[in-house]
Parts: sequence; C-alpha cells; structure tokens
Amino acid sequence: MQRYVVIDLETTGHSPAKDDKIIDVGIVVIENSQITETKTTLFNPNQPIPPFITNLTGIADEDVKDAPFFHEKADDIISIFQGSYLIAHNVPFDLGFLNAELINHNKQILRNPVIDTVELSRILFPKAPGYKLGQLAEYLKIEHDDPHRALSDAYVTAKLFLKLEEKINTLPYETVSHLLTLEKMLKSDLYELLTTRQQQLAFSTFKNEQIVSFNGIAFKEVEDTNAAVDGNLPSFGDYLDDIYEEAGSIKRYMKNYEPRPGQRQMSETIFDSFQTRSHALIEAETGTGKSLAYLVPTIYEAVKTGKRIVISTYTTQLQTQLLDEEIPLIQKLIGFPFKAALLKGKNHYISLEKFAHELNTNQHENYDITLTKAMILIWLTETETGDIDELHLTSSGYLFYKRISTDAEGMIDAYSPWFAKSYYQKAKKKAQQADIIITNHALLCTDMFNDYQFLPSYNRVVIDEAHHIEDTASHHYGLKLDNINMQYALNHIGISEEAKLFGKFLAKYSFDKKEVPLERWDSILNDTKYEIDVLFQSLYQYVISKQKNDKSLSDIGRIQYRFDSKKEESKKWNVIKEMVTRLTFFIRDLIHILAIVEQHFDQNTPLDKHDKDDLHGIIKLLQTFIDHLEQLFLLEDSVPQVKWIEIDTKSTKNAVYLYCEPTDVSQLLAADFFEKKDSVILTSATLTMNDSFTFIQNRLGLADDRLVTKKFSSPFTYRDQVQLLIPNDFPDIKYGNTDDFIYATCEAILSLAEITDGRMLVLFTSYDMLRKSYYLLKEIIDTDKYVLIGQGISSGSRARLKKNFQTFDQAILLGTSSFWEGVDIPGDDLSCLMIVRLPFQPPAHPVYEAKSNYLKEQGKNAFMELSLPNAVIRFKQGFGRLIRSTSDRGIVFVCDARIKKARYGKNFLNSIPDVPITYDSTQTLMSKAEEWF
Repeated sequence: MQRYVVIDLETTGHSPAKDDKIIDVGIVVIENSQITETKTTLFNPNQPIPPFITNLTGIADEDVKDAPFFHEKADDIISIFQGSYLIAHNVPFDLGFLNAELINHNKQILRNPVIDTVELSRILFPKAPGYKLGQLAEYLKIEHDDPHRALSDAYVTAKLFLKLEEKINTLPYETVSHLLTLEKMLKSDLYELLTTRQQQLAFSTFKNEQIVSFNGIAFKEVEDTNAAVDGNLPSFGDYLDDIYEEAGSIKRYMKNYEPRPGQRQMSETIFDSFQTRSHALIEAETGTGKSLAYLVPTIYEAVKTGKRIVISTYTTQLQTQLLDEEIPLIQKLIGFPFKAALLKGKNHYISLEKFAHELNTNQHENYDITLTKAMILIWLTETETGDIDELHLTSSGYLFYKRISTDAEGMIDAYSPWFAKSYYQKAKKKAQQADIIITNHALLCTDMFNDYQFLPSYNRVVIDEAHHIEDTASHHYGLKLDNINMQYALNHIGISEEAKLFGKFLAKYSFDKKEVPLERWDSILNDTKYEIDVLFQSLYQYVISKQKNDKSLSDIGRIQYRFDSKKEESKKWNVIKEMVTRLTFFIRDLIHILAIVEQHFDQNTPLDKHDKDDLHGIIKLLQTFIDHLEQLFLLEDSVPQVKWIEIDTKSTKNAVYLYCEPTDVSQLLAADFFEKKDSVILTSATLTMNDSFTFIQNRLGLADDRLVTKKFSSPFTYRDQVQLLIPNDFPDIKYGNTDDFIYATCEAILSLAEITDGRMLVLFTSYDMLRKSYYLLKEIIDTDKYVLIGQGISSGSRARLKKNFQTFDQAILLGTSSFWEGVDIPGDDLSCLMIVRLPFQPPAHPVYEAKSNYLKEQGKNAFMELSLPNAVIRFKQGFGRLIRSTSDRGIVFVCDARIKKARYGKNFLNSIPDVPITYDSTQTLMSKAEEWF
C-alpha cells in the first residue's frame, strides 16, 4: 500500500532566501486512494505579515501572535512524511520552503520521492484551460471552499491527485510504456504509479474500443459519421419563422434568448446576396448575435443547392466557438441534418508517423520536450482532430511540434499505412464532404494566392472579423525574415561532426567520403553563418545611423526603418547588396552539396522516408532564404511593395527583422478573389466610419456593381450602460509636453482605480508612453492594493496577461495595439476602459508611411482616406471591449481632448453608439464617475 502526504504552505513572500517565513501549513494524508487524515497549523513568523498576503490569505498579524514557532513543530512535520511520497501543487515552492526552514533549525531535510500535481496535470489533462489550482478545480468540478488557505488548498490538491491517479488507471499499455521511458526526465517520481498500471494491463484486457494502436502508439479512432442530407427544404421564409418567431425553436433551445431585431434581418440580407450573386459588407454591432445570423442562411443555402460554402474567421477562439457551441445549437434549431468541418493549414495537425519516429529515435531531449511528448501521448488518446491548437505548449514545445506536424511530413504516399490515419487527410476528406467549411483568414489567403489549391473548391464565402482581411492578405502576399531564425535553422542542421541533423544523418548511413564533400560542407556552413552575422550587423548599424528620433518605435518597442533600394545612400547600400549577393551564393552552395548527397544515397544506400523528408525540408528552407533575400534587396517589385527593417535595441542578440508587404492589396483581391467568387459576405462589428463603408470598400477593392451594404445596431441600451468622460484640462501633448501628459494620465488612472476598485484596462497607442506610465505608476501606486500589469513589461502572452488580470480582484492592465480588440473581459472583471490617445498610426510607421505616399501619388488625401478611418475603426474596437452583455456597466475615459476640439473629432463620436458624454475638468469627471457607480 502506498502512502501519499499532500502539503500546502502559505508564506510571508516568495523567497526563503529573502527571509520569508511559513505562516500556515495544511497537510492531507492519502492511503489506499482514500483521504485518511488532515492536519493544519498556523505559525508565528516573528515578522509582520505584508498587507498583500493578508489580502490574499485572510491571515493577519493578530491571527498568528499566539501561534507556535516553526522549530516547535518541525519534528512532528518530519515524522508525518516518513515512508511517504510528498505531493504538492508546485513541489519546488513548498518543498523548497520547508527544507529552507529545516536547514535554519539544523534539522535533516526531506528527501522523499515527490509528485508535482502541476506537472502531472499538464501531462494527464493536456486540454485543461490552465494549471493554477483554482482553474483545475473548476475544470474537474472539485469543490474549493477557501482558496489561499493552506488546508483548503492541500485538500483540493489531494482530490486533484486522486483524479490524476484515476486517469492513469484508464491509460492503454502503449501510452504507459512510452511514459515510463520519459519518466526519468520528469520532476515527479511516477515510476511506481506507471509500473502498477502496466502490471494491471498485463493481467487484464484494455476495455476502450475507441482507442486503437498502430506502430506502438495508442490513439483515439475517429469515426466517419456523415449523415445523408436531403436538399428538399421548406421555403427560406418558413425556415426563418421556424427559428426566430415567437414560437420558434430558438426560444426553446436558448434559455435566456432575447429577440434581437437585427438578427433576422441580417440572415435575410445574406440569403438575398447569395440569390443575386452579390457581395455584401455588413456591420453588426456587439450583441447582434451575428454568428447565428450568418450561419442560419449559409447552412440553408449550402444544403439547398448542394454546394459547399466557406466561413472564415480571424481568431481560433471564434472557430472553436462556432464548432463547439453555435453549430450544435443550429443542428437543434433546424429540422434537417447538415455537415460542417473545420480545416486549417497543414502546420496545425500532428503527424502520427513523425511523432512515432521521434519517440523511437531521440531519447536525449530537454525537460520541455519530454513534457511535450508526455502531453501529446495522452492527448492522442482523446483528440478527434489532431489539431495542436487544443494544447497549451511551451515555446520549446512548439519548436518540437514543428518537427512532428503534417507540414514536416513531405509527400505522404496514399498507399502508406499512415495515410489512412493522417489527421490532416481526414480533415481534408471531411471538408470535401461538408456543406460548411470553417477555416481561418490565413488559410483563406494562402489558398487565394496559390491558385486555390488548399481548400476544396467553393464559390461563396462568409468572412467574419472582416476588418482583418486586408492585413492578413498583405502578410500572406508579403514576407518576413530575421537573423535569429536563420541562425537557429543553420545551427539545427549543423556540421558533419556534430550530432545534429546533418551529422546524425551521415552517421546513420555508410558512404564514400570521396563522393560526399564533407569538408566543403563544414567550411561553407561556417562561412554562411559568418555572412549572416556580418549582413545583419551592417543592417543594424545602418538603421541606427538613420534613426532620427524615438517616434519610429513599434508598439513592442523596436526601432523601425523603411527602406527603398533605389533611394538609399548608394555607397553604404551597395555594400549591403554585395553582402546579400554573397550570402545567397553560399546558401546555393549548401543546397548544391545536399543535392549531391541525396543523389549519392539514392544510387547506393536508399534513405529512409524520414531522412528524405528532413533533407527536402532543409533544401526547401534554404531556398526560401534565398528567395526572400532576393525579393527584399535584389529584384524589381512586381506590385508596389513596402519594405522595412525592425531592430530590437534591448535584446542582447542584436535581433534584426526584415519585412515586405504590398502597399495596396485592393487590386490583388479584386482580381484574385472578388471577380472569381459568386458571393463574398464580409461582416464585423467595426467596418464603417460615420455610417459609411467607403473606406473598407476601397481598401479591399470591392466594386459598386454587385455590392450590398447594411448596418445593424446593437440591442444594448448604451445610454444606461456607459458614461463617456473626456477631461478638458489635460496638458496639451502638441508642444512636446509628453511628461506632463503622462503624469496627468497616471493621476487619472489612480483616481479612477479608487472609484472602480481597479478592474481597469488602459489602452495606449505608443509603447514608449505605456512603459513610462507603468514605471511612474509603480512609484506612486499602493502595490499592496492594486496589481499592475503592463504588456511587454509583465511577462506572458496576451492570453496570459488577460488571465492574470481576471485572477486579481483589483488589477490595472496597460495594453498596446493587440489589446484594442479580440480580448473579451466580460462582466464585473472590467468596469473602466481608459483610452489614452486616439489610435492614429504613428506617421513614421513604415506601412502607414508607404500607404500614405501611395495615396498622395494618386492625388488623394492620405489623412482622410487612410489615417482617420483606420483610427476610427480602431477606436470602435477599443470602445467595444467594455460592454459585452446587457448587464455590463462601465466608464470610458478618453484622455485625448482632440475628440472634442479637433474638426475630425466628431468622426469618432458619430461612429460609436449614442452614449452620454461629459466634457469637463478632471475633478468634475471623477465626482461624476463616483456618483454613477
């Protein structure tokens, strides 16, 4: 019988090295998969408890003044752990603290085998939304009555461990065997748990028919469930009545459904556009219920005509929502079956063949890769799609994943036994048989610019989040290249002596050294790496010499410089072009040697498929480097392009990023897309300025002749839900007065935070201003009361920052461009939105500058036709962050008085819903906000 002891500590801070102390211990004993005992005690830390910790745990100085000191109970704690496993949710923290205290009191440290429930949860619940104790408790429906008290947290951790133990006892033999080979690299001692499961399986049959195994990997078998569809449907009007009317099915299946006048009208508009082969621009404001509004006519039309329709979204979050929530709902609402499929690019799907190969060959990996392999082993027994977006991997995990994605597979032979098991091939087949294909803008544009060879053929498409389609098309028609990735790729390939891709490859096969020019390979690879360094250092210095001021900083703090080969300083630039030419010759030499190597092996020792794939992958990548370098520096542009360099002065790596995009995609889209398709429906909550679609229509190249435009207002009562406050006494930034303006902004943030208890999102247009505000706030804010989170300063992705913001009751989040949209923070989590400056693109931004010049050359007004509409649409997106449901309430505080003073200010105010506006002194606005809350 195995005994497990779960421990959780509350402490005065994060670091025993800084003399932080334990103030609360919770212990739970598990024997025979049952909780048999619990213990808890407070400790007197002999130092004041910080207010932040009291806030978090509810433990104050008076609670511990009569509590024992740690040394008085140390022996009792040691004896509890005898002969047991030690379990904690983040073992390094709890065990580290405990052992530090034991060392302080000259006691023996604990050396028990350990199980870390964070690590084990990541492996066994790879689809969980997060791995904090509270998130896992919610995900697994474990009651958590008193979070951040030691006994409650220890009890939840114990319950969590029992769920993890249960999960291990459902795993198939192959999965357990692979986990056992990975176990040595993990932090948790799982050997005994896994061998117990292996022995169980040796004496009993595995009872899950859905799980099959092939070549040593166990995975879930995906059934092909395609119902036959009958195109004999009611008229569209009757069909809408059945769904939307008083007695309609939508009321039966959506408990809290509120009729939305725009929803049915939007469905009708889309259906009419399909019938008349028209394109449509439809703005549906927040709360219209637009996904349902476009799915209803799209599904009807696809089934009725027997011709598939594509739906494209920008975010994977919306794709998942459509597939997991909206489509099952519609399946209930309507009286006929239909088939929907999700299709993404090859790089999203795992290749079982590649993964099996990696499991069997590369045993000596680092911790992150071991963890990734373990997560994938479990995930394969659960996933029906093989889509890696279902997992939350670390950045090294994603690099490993690139090696095992379908993209790395090369050509897969239809006769290969793996072909029938390929998730990508299944997704493609499903898409070919579907009425509705859901995809993303990225694949839609890749398909468009590659003669439509990635998606099954279609003539009608609905593009949701359509304000992104211009940028996505530009990125896909353009390119990017950077020195870090180039060097990473060459290091990954390696010289002949190294145990890297090329070296391993040579070590595996016997070959004639006279015929394979190894020494040339090694010297050319080293020369290539040297040439990359020299070229990118020269580009770095070139940008530094050209940088006049701080205005060219990007929103993540990089310096940007737009270049035009014809106009650069000829002497320095010619040297750079010579370097580029020399570098492309070296890369060509590498490709030539690889071709000789492949030819030699083809004639003598046939290569196995994986090595051939790797070889072709290297050649393809090196050729891409040549193509990109030539397009950036050496070739004439076939369409007007903007090219720019970004350098990261704060990075130790001297990172240099090169970009190239078309200045105008409207003609490309008009010719390659709108003229070729019967009907393209573009919808978003933000497409108009002043109720006009002219801007977006021109940017996308949509002709008037077969275009429908419609706008549907939000059902929310903005007048009762929002107050728009604009101060009239902020320092004017026009006269270089940024420091005073930043100071006034920070004071307003503090005053509003007092009124709204934090829960503020502050949107900046300049990373530089965000950074200065963050450090000023850090000095003047009560950090025990408020948690301050700064994008680009606090670590983590956008999603991670949002999660941190929602975790703390009193948080202030400072964000730049990517927070202006796409981040939903519903309900009480967000009460106040501050917009620091109107979101105009910085005039020195390379893409904006190039597009402006292009418009000026055509005799157009760049401010009115590009800058202003872009800023208005961005402002609408920012404004839309605040109210996400009928019960939300909040304040929008705009620090930029141009919205009232400038001639163009009314364009912003006319483009948002009708809300009460107060333009007054900051003091009056604060009183108003307090009164309103």
